[in-house]
Amino acid sequence: MDVSAFTDTAPGRVIKQGRGQAAYYAFVPAPLPPVLELDLSLVRGLDEAARAVGELSGLAHALPDPYLFVRPMVRREAVASSRIEGTEADLSDVYAFEAAQRVLPGMPARSEAEIREVLNYVLALDHGLQRLRALPLSLRLIREMHELLMGGVRGEHSTPGEFRRTQNWIGPPGCTLNEATYVPPPVPEMTEALGAFETYLHAPHDYPPLLRLALIHYQLETIHPFIDGNGRIGRLLVSLLAVHWGLVPQPLLHVSSYFEQHQTEYYDHLLAVSRRGAWQAWVLLFLDAVRQQASDTNAKVRQLQSLQATWQEKVRHAKASASLVALVDHLFETPVLTVRRAQEVLDLQTHRGAKLNIDKLVDHGILRLQGREGGEGLYVADDILRVLTGEAPEVHGTEVAD
Repeated sequence: MDVSAFTDTAPGRVIKQGRGQAAYYAFVPAPLPPVLELDLSLVRGLDEAARAVGELSGLAHALPDPYLFVRPMVRREAVASSRIEGTEADLSDVYAFEAAQRVLPGMPARSEAEIREVLNYVLALDHGLQRLRALPLSLRLIREMHELLMGGVRGEHSTPGEFRRTQNWIGPPGCTLNEATYVPPPVPEMTEALGAFETYLHAPHDYPPLLRLALIHYQLETIHPFIDGNGRIGRLLVSLLAVHWGLVPQPLLHVSSYFEQHQTEYYDHLLAVSRRGAWQAWVLLFLDAVRQQASDTNAKVRQLQSLQATWQEKVRHAKASASLVALVDHLFETPVLTVRRAQEVLDLQTHRGAKLNIDKLVDHGILRLQGREGGEGLYVADDILRVLTGEAPEVHGTEVAD
């Protein structure tokens, strides 16, 4: 780690570890909060982000059945957060896997592991939200979420659910401690920093909640308490705390898509805080992420609502059964289906009944049969995927055995 890059304005201290050729330097962040200069640009950025979050919250409160729209947004966030860490699975892959409960023909060999990483993110967030109904946010809960995030996937050797007991570092593949871009605090200092971090989570509010989210995200990434999965846990905490603090009633505030698009800038700003205390630039970037993602989610939910109303009117005009209307609504939770899954959702006794309902949605142009080759294929609601991803992806696979 380049010690000379850390200036006197760094919010922490650089310490030397080891001796001789084994010696290296690490950074230990000071406890939160820092002193921020609330100048005009920061006040404006906070105001714009808070307004966008307020609009999203108002929309969420007005949703008659928010789960229909929360579920796809959480999966979208899980995909984006995982892609920042190198996972290549996309949203259509995740939905196809969930529908079929297995990797489909045409998917890359590593797809299942990557898809399970994405779904683990969803499980970890769901677990955190459930636990916070009865318990305060704590290091214990963060470890529990990490255990779910990393269980059974790439990185499971990295002690899921446990804070690291060895030194880790960040840098190009194959680099040594001395060549690393950043070295987080050694284990004893990490433990002390985590204690201060937990105290700050429950401290009286010093700054508005969106600013606190920016500080908390930086601090956890800088402490880097896990061998693997730190970035995902840090971004997951943003969504979790936004609900816990009442900024939004449902987990609809996510930042990963923005940071995926601005990945270099994201990492550079975090490092600049550690090296020279560049808090303002980092907070402004974070607030811009919040503003853009809150506005984007607001727009996507409204598009989905409009699509739902259009489809409901279409099937009702055709004097459809209650089962068909229910299946239309279910598509907004899961826009990729098999006949077997439709049968379960509708609680129908026969495969034929489910197939008839799906065929009607195909006739209405709501579903499209993906790759039928003599077996039961996947049925895809392309318009929903188009809203969520900005494009109409081709779902992998040719058939799902009946």
